Amino acid sequence: MRRWTEAMRAGRHAAAWAMQMAAIAARDPATRDDPALPYHLRWAWDGRPFDGRDVLVRCYHGLGDTLQFARYLPALAARARSVTVEAQARLVPLLAQMAGMTVVPFDVARPHRPSDCDIEITELPLALRLAPDAVAMPYLHWPAADLPAGTIGLCAQAGDWDAERSIPPALLEPLCAERPCVMLTPGATDLPCLNPQGCPFDMGATAALVAGVDLVVTVDTMIAHLAGALGRPTWLLVKAEPDWRWDPARRDTPWYPTMRLYPQAARGDWSSVLATVRADLAASPSRRSLVAWPA
Repeated sequence: MRRWTEAMRAGRHAAAWAMQMAAIAARDPATRDDPALPYHLRWAWDGRPFDGRDVLVRCYHGLGDTLQFARYLPALAARARSVTVEAQARLVPLLAQMAGMTVVPFDVARPHRPSDCDIEITELPLALRLAPDAVAMPYLHWPAADLPAGTIGLCAQAGDWDAERSIPPALLEPLCAERPCVMLTPGATDLPCLNPQGCPFDMGATAALVAGVDLVVTVDTMIAHLAGALGRPTWLLVKAEPDWRWDPARRDTPWYPTMRLYPQAARGDWSSVLATVRADLAASPSRRSLVAWPA
């Protein structure tokens, strides 16, 4: 995994794909889509051809993973006879706007029957041999909420499975004092923002807020991928040792051209990260400078 991560971060995608294909060749075919495993540990694609075939894309990981890898769906649709995407129910309205495919909700109790070729959505870059930046951006679109100019969208809470990705919400209070802000997570907040009741637990409402703000400041969670997919200026707060998709040695990322990374210098040090965010925000008088990388 370490060698693969290093190859992906360095942009040596051919080397990373070769490692993945070797892993596929070494698998026991009987373990394909193994119902004894939790969904996020399953694999679906066995390397079979998909050109001109009916393809079923299964979304077995988190909402953020589905949004991140949805960029590859149009390229798949251009080569397959048909594409059906079995996505998390909350994401169906967003993904249904992508042309050339059918999107159905994933019912864990009654998954879709297999097709000519099944593939998990995170396996698409390998199958298509497409690098992250080989896709036109943005690849998702949603009507924007009507918000005051200069509004910032904030997200402090990541998934429960990795508590180190979240930050204390109080660290965002200075941002709320300096510019109008909206919360992009459900639940009431004491922070001085435009929506103290929090963001509705509805993907359409969330996407509207993300599309309507001038900047998203978020931890590493679904909101980051939603903002990047919508092409919104996004400042991503990442822990000192993030997962494979973010390189803590860089401030940019090939996954989203409108995203800027703010990695911790030391494990657990979010205060310094937020201090840098505030300094960069103070030096960003225009929307254009929210996207441009700082010197």
